[in-house]
Amino acid sequence: MRTFFFLLVLSFLCACEQEQPQPFDLVITNVNLIDGTGRPMQQDISVGIRDGRIVQIDSVLEAEGKETLNGSGKYLIPGLFDCHVHTNDFDTDFPRYIHYGVTSILITGGSLCTNEYYASMRERGQQDSIPAPVVFHTSQHFTMEGRHPVKTYGGNWIDGQSVFLLKDTLQIEKLVKRVSQNPIVGIKVTIEDGPHPPWVERIPQAFLNKIQKEATRHGTRVFAHVGDNIELEMALDAGIQNMVHWTGIDLDFERDSLLVQKIREVRPSFITTLMIDKGFLYPLFPEWVEAIRQEDVFGEEVLEKANDPGYIARSQDNIGFWKDYFQKEDVALRDIASFQVEDIQRLQAEGIRFALGTDTGTFVLPGYSLHEEMQLFELGGMDRMEILIMGTLNAAVMMQAQDSLGSVEVGKIANLVLLNRNPLDEIRNTMAIHSVIKNGRIQKRIAKD
Repeated sequence: MRTFFFLLVLSFLCACEQEQPQPFDLVITNVNLIDGTGRPMQQDISVGIRDGRIVQIDSVLEAEGKETLNGSGKYLIPGLFDCHVHTNDFDTDFPRYIHYGVTSILITGGSLCTNEYYASMRERGQQDSIPAPVVFHTSQHFTMEGRHPVKTYGGNWIDGQSVFLLKDTLQIEKLVKRVSQNPIVGIKVTIEDGPHPPWVERIPQAFLNKIQKEATRHGTRVFAHVGDNIELEMALDAGIQNMVHWTGIDLDFERDSLLVQKIREVRPSFITTLMIDKGFLYPLFPEWVEAIRQEDVFGEEVLEKANDPGYIARSQDNIGFWKDYFQKEDVALRDIASFQVEDIQRLQAEGIRFALGTDTGTFVLPGYSLHEEMQLFELGGMDRMEILIMGTLNAAVMMQAQDSLGSVEVGKIANLVLLNRNPLDEIRNTMAIHSVIKNGRIQKRIAKD
């Protein structure tokens, strides 16, 4: 009888112990949640994170956390994406992305982007001890001898390793099969004839058609570098559904009705890259340069480029282009942003997806410039919630990673940014960062002097 009573008590105690919920690794308490889906902001929400994933979102959590972040008066958004990145020094650049809340990036090729270099960047992005974003990437550039980007930027481009110089359509089948075996989001093909004189011939339409056909056959996608309406139409005629630039495209919905109809039929996704336009103008606006200096994240060697005579001349050429375009002398950044944002808004209303990207380069800086990109959209009249969606969930969908990234939802990876101010009041508030979280772990940010 005593044995039976002892076993009954032991069973009861074990059951009680099992009913005790496991503590979370991290809890963010009483925060204003902007989850990235477009749903209205939720107030006084707590988020429980365990094993790198979001386990519970509620006003009251079932357990406490081993570590707690007090979210009172703060705002929680998903980790940001930059969907057009280049880097020749990821040891330096990756911590800058994390510092600015960019927890995922898409690298679209580069002169160093061999399979080995890509693998090193992926490996860095997979851990969460050294600050680094999650790395998605395309294949190396598919282009032709003497074409963009090899002609434009020089560098150590090596055919067959960091670039594929196409000579005829016969080689495309083997090349596509080869690169499709790598962990790529798709094949990067450069159609552009520029981006500035002396112009080159665009890649032939037959090459594009073949690349898209073989990519489909091998279960991958194509990401096309387009720089104007002609190149966009070429990509659409090939059936390509991912465009790595919007900048350069200038739609008149009446004049370009056939092109607009093709967009509606193919339903491509676009990466925005409005920062290219602003980046080219930096030397003409010392206040922009000073704003970077005040961040104390980038060295003076970056800022010195604003005094380079060649870059100044190029900036003057670019502002001259915009004066001709708008037929006025006093051109503001709002003018440059507004007509592009207006076209994007019309297409978004028809279900065409846009994701934020910057095209890292001179005065388009790792992490910092994604916030500039968002500010350009606000300047152009975009709703702030829509801007956040482009920088989070839309980007995750384009990367085919929406099941794990892009929004603050139960089951997803805990890549998050905790803000001190509300980005729905002013998009600049995305820079008021309190904490950056990747895989459920608070990341080390760059300490300012």
